[in-house]
Amino acid sequence: MTSPLTLLMPVLPGTSAVTVVATLTTLLPTIEAALASIGTVHYARLVLLDRSQPNLQPDLFSLLPSDNLVIGIITSFDGDFGPYIHDFTVQLSAEFDKTLSLVVGGAALTPVVDHEAEFEAFIAENNASQHIPNTYFFAAYQHTVQDILAAI
Repeated sequence: MTSPLTLLMPVLPGTSAVTVVATLTTLLPTIEAALASIGTVHYARLVLLDRSQPNLQPDLFSLLPSDNLVIGIITSFDGDFGPYIHDFTVQLSAEFDKTLSLVVGGAALTPVVDHEAEFEAFIAENNASQHIPNTYFFAAYQHTVQDILAAI
């Protein structure tokens, strides 16, 4: 059964969109390799939102500090939440540490390899997909990533 994750993390006040984008961009190759090797993620998106904008789109060229940015990690995955988070904690602890350095409350969770239970609780608390009214999730099929890869 596929499950959703919509992790929304407010960025530390005074951080510019340029800083967030620069940091996250350097992490993408390692994140993509981990997503492929873990083999339970159907889809993954990384978004940056700006609460001060009507369409939530940040000015990606602004060097000005902002108090309104939010990092979103949106995935659909197979299996249970705990093992899913554990797999990513093991493979991407340094990348999560760098991401959390930008996030309100993130410093208390790093290094994530030493704070896995707290990190998992943080994700569960900030997973909009698990809180009403955001719990609707449609999956067109009931196959796992591994089933799909084996069939193609």
